[in-house]
Amino acid sequence: MRRCRALTFRRRRLFPRLGFRLRGFAGQTGGVRSIRELDTVELIIQAQALLDSIRGPERVIDAGTLRALQQSGNYVVGLFDDEAGDERMVGASIAFFGVPGERTMHSHITALLPEYRGRGWGRELKGHQRQWAFSRDVGHITWTFDPLVARNAHFFLTVLGARVTGYSVNHYGIFGGGDAGDASDRLDVRWALADIAKPPADDADVATLEIPTDIEAMRESDPEAAHEWRLRLRGEMEPLLERGLKIVGFDTARGYLFTE
Repeated sequence: MRRCRALTFRRRRLFPRLGFRLRGFAGQTGGVRSIRELDTVELIIQAQALLDSIRGPERVIDAGTLRALQQSGNYVVGLFDDEAGDERMVGASIAFFGVPGERTMHSHITALLPEYRGRGWGRELKGHQRQWAFSRDVGHITWTFDPLVARNAHFFLTVLGARVTGYSVNHYGIFGGGDAGDASDRLDVRWALADIAKPPADDADVATLEIPTDIEAMRESDPEAAHEWRLRLRGEMEPLLERGLKIVGFDTARGYLFTE
């Protein structure tokens, strides 16, 4: 298997270079990890199993599709914990090119095992995706996410600086996985790779929309309450957007921030 040169992840570097072996920095859970193309059948099958374990019984993507995307030059990579001794895959990211003239790529899924979240590794994985896209003349990456998942809203809008471009009700239909059998409402986002969105000024928002701090845990402990949050968010989100307001950020205490 082809390996890349090692590098040290520095605190001031927003995103890692194409690469790569990465080391943790002060204040963050360390460890040596690497991001590599999934260029063998064995790695593809391992990635399918990883995603199945994270997303539940409803398969998000099968090994055959992963292999086809990888062979046709799309973004199919794994994140490995190299200190685990057996090069354990702990995350994966899959994206594919959009309309050629628009210079876009759609990020289908980026996922980490739960025990590896909160270490900055997901940020490194998205940073790798950004640099990979840059090197292929891609200017924007799009994706969707569940607006009830606060950790993703914070990560995508605040940390990465992506912009919300739309909202759809039951975008994928009702299935298992992250939505746990509930309707799959989604926010669409667009990440301008050379124009990262800045958080709005403190007094810029004209409306806010609160969400639970951990809807994923609620779906396990109280599915009915989680479903009520789905309906509540839908009932409040749609009127705000119909008024012409735009989502411009996310605050962990206040929720989604809207401006005119």
